[in-house]
Amino acid sequence: MSDFGRFFVLSMTTTTLFSEAQKELILDAITQAEKHTSGEIRVHLEGKCKVDPVQRAFRVFKKLGMEKTKLRNGVLFYVAVADKKLAIIGDKGIHELVPENFWQTVKDHMVNDFKQENFTDGLVKGILEAGQQLKVHFPYSKDDVNELTNDISFE
Repeated sequence: MSDFGRFFVLSMTTTTLFSEAQKELILDAITQAEKHTSGEIRVHLEGKCKVDPVQRAFRVFKKLGMEKTKLRNGVLFYVAVADKKLAIIGDKGIHELVPENFWQTVKDHMVNDFKQENFTDGLVKGILEAGQQLKVHFPYSKDDVNELTNDISFE
């Protein structure tokens, strides 16, 4: 769980936090990150999180069907905008291979950008960093299929 400080404008909704151009940058980052890995990356934004963000992220992960990838190599970036909470979770196949503190390191880098109100940059960098790690353990193969949509989900 991370408290980003005072950088979110609380009147913003999850759908207006990013412009269409910024959403495209995020979607492009997902596409770029997945270009060299069989791993799957999703971003989910919502306003409030009344429980621990990691618990909520796991629920969203399941709701989005992310545990159904062949290699169990999905990653979810979960952000509760109004409550200033962030969680990054990976499926079972990933956790068996990456260092224990990997997601914390990615999250710390993102929070640094978020504190400077660089939300798009923070997400893009985090997504690309996750993609680099996924590439090491889950390289792209010629028969790879995009198992999950790259769309940003909102609630």
